[in-house]
Parts: sequence; C-alpha cells; structure tokens
Amino acid sequence: MSMMKFQTVERDSFFSRLDFRPKLFMVAVVTIVAFAWESPVLQLGLALLIMLACLLVGVKWSYIRTVLLIMIPFYALLLLTHAFFNRDHVMALKGFESVNQLSRMFTFPENWPLIGGGFATWEGLTYGFNVIFKTLTLTLVIPLAVFTTEVNNMIVAMVRAKIPYKIAFIFSSTLRFFPLLIEEFRMIIEAQRLRGLAMEKMGLVKRVRVYAKVAVPLILGALVKSQQLEVVLQSKAFSGSPDRTYLHESILRPPDYLLMIFFALFFVVAFYLLVVYGVGSFGGPI
Repeated sequence: MSMMKFQTVERDSFFSRLDFRPKLFMVAVVTIVAFAWESPVLQLGLALLIMLACLLVGVKWSYIRTVLLIMIPFYALLLLTHAFFNRDHVMALKGFESVNQLSRMFTFPENWPLIGGGFATWEGLTYGFNVIFKTLTLTLVIPLAVFTTEVNNMIVAMVRAKIPYKIAFIFSSTLRFFPLLIEEFRMIIEAQRLRGLAMEKMGLVKRVRVYAKVAVPLILGALVKSQQLEVVLQSKAFSGSPDRTYLHESILRPPDYLLMIFFALFFVVAFYLLVVYGVGSFGGPI
C-alpha cells in the first residue's frame, strides 16, 4: 500500500474516472435505502450487488474477505441477541399482539439455571439476518467510493459539493494518516523480528500480547505526527477557507450525471414500493 494515498484499486476503470460527488450521492442513497429496508431478502440482494460492484471496479477480494472474517464474531452475536431478545420490536413490525404468536425455534428446559424457559424465535433470527446484511452493505459501500478516488480529487469534489473545507481537509488527512500508521506498524514488527521475535511460532494469546505492546509506540508515534502536522499548518497560516486555488479540478461529465440520475430513480422507486406496496418491509411481499 502506498504511503501517500489511501486507495486499493490498482487498475483504471469507468468508475474510478467518475467525479467524487456522484459517488457521495450514491453512498447517501444506498445508506438511506439500507436503513429503510427491513426485508432480509432485499438487504441480501443489495449487499451482494455492492460486493459485486466492489470487485468489478477493482477492490481486492482480500480486503472484502478480511472484512467478512473480522465481522463473523459480531454477526454471530447479532443472530443470538436478535433470536433470543428481539421480541417487542419484531412483534411491532409483524403486527403481533402476543408473544405466543411468534414462531419458536427451541425452548430451554424450565429446570435449567439462569436460562431455563428462555426461547429463540424464527422472526428474531430473520431480523438478525436483516441487520447483518444491512451492516455489510454499509461496510462495503464506503470503500466502493473511497478506494476508487484519489485523495486530492476527494477534497476538491467535497468543496464543490459545499462541504466545509475544514471537514474535507480532516477527512483527507485521516485517509493519508492511516497508511503511515500501517507502515509504522510494519516497521515495528519487522524490528522485533530482527531482534529474534518469531511471530510465526507463537500462539494466538502470545501474538495478541505482542500486538498490545506494539500499540504503545504506535500511539506515541501517531501523537508525534499529529503535533508535527499542527506545527506545519500553523506555520503556513492555515485558516480553512475554501477561497483558494486548487491543483486538481472537479468537473461533472455526462457519466457523472447518469450515475446521479440512476440512484435518484432508485431512491424514488425504492421508497414508492416501500410506502405503497410494503416492498422492503419486514414480513412484506419481498
């Protein structure tokens, strides 16, 4: 990964040549629709489409696989909590008036301590899958926009979109800061290996302890870099004013307008079907 940009897309594509403003619009529309839909089927379809779009534009499968592996414990916890405890919300969505109307998956024997009499419901489990696919969509739509855009182009596009320049600058600085931290983390681990630390032969617990010790110099290094950045900005009399010249340009072209029109229509159709026919609601037609 380059130390000067936060971008995993290595090949040029139609999507990477688009302006950042329609991508921001896409992220906003997908986020709103994902929050509005409560149907696991439609949420799964949306998540798969976003994942397919990521792969088509060049986001590495290794990144998506890492995200999925990291989220597995979180997803398992979501399924358990919704299956066992999400009853009132599911009853409200289904229009049920009694807990007995819920479909039980299984019930613990009454004589078991603490968990005796507890039960899981199919409706709660189904809603848990809805939440999982929702979070997966929100997790993947961000790199779909960010990883396909140069940081400098992001700043100009965000300013053109009337986003305050200070916010755009903080956003771009954060994206530049992460690769530096990753590189410094690798350097610390490599220095430890040169001193005879064999990470490959360690168990999981020992590795966690080593990574915890690495966090201390990593945090101190991050604080030093942030202080250096503050000094540089003060020496250059940084005011955060958008009234300045820009090396890069942000121009909306026909493909950019087409993308915004597509997602505007998608937004209107999705909410029309949701309000009028209940498509996307929990327990609706789809």
